Amino acid sequence: MKGYEQKKYPVATKRYVQWLELESDEEAIREYRRLHSEEVQWKEIRDGIRQVGILEMEIYIFGNRLVMVVDAPVDFDWDKKMAELATLPRQAEWEEVVGKFQKCGKGATSDEKWHMMERIFYLYD
Repeated sequence: MKGYEQKKYPVATKRYVQWLELESDEEAIREYRRLHSEEVQWKEIRDGIRQVGILEMEIYIFGNRLVMVVDAPVDFDWDKKMAELATLPRQAEWEEVVGKFQKCGKGATSDEKWHMMERIFYLYD
């Protein structure tokens, strides 16, 4: 495993980490991965993520479990920015498309699907 290179930013940042569970269906997971690939992901979604101030967003997968890592400036207001993101072009459509593969209720919002994680360890020095 080579690891993943991390960007550095000219501003102080903070990180959010969330998890989500996909349906346990190999074909659905393949399609979910395809939808998030560089070749297929929707430009409007990437643009909206950047527009609200998110510096970096990564999603990792293990089986049918996802972990999303979001880096943003220290003054980023998660609730306010996620509410703004939900109103941007094609965002509701995207949530509907990917929601078919996610283990959640129909029509669930992004905030209802993704669960914020608590950091329990940090290299403190």
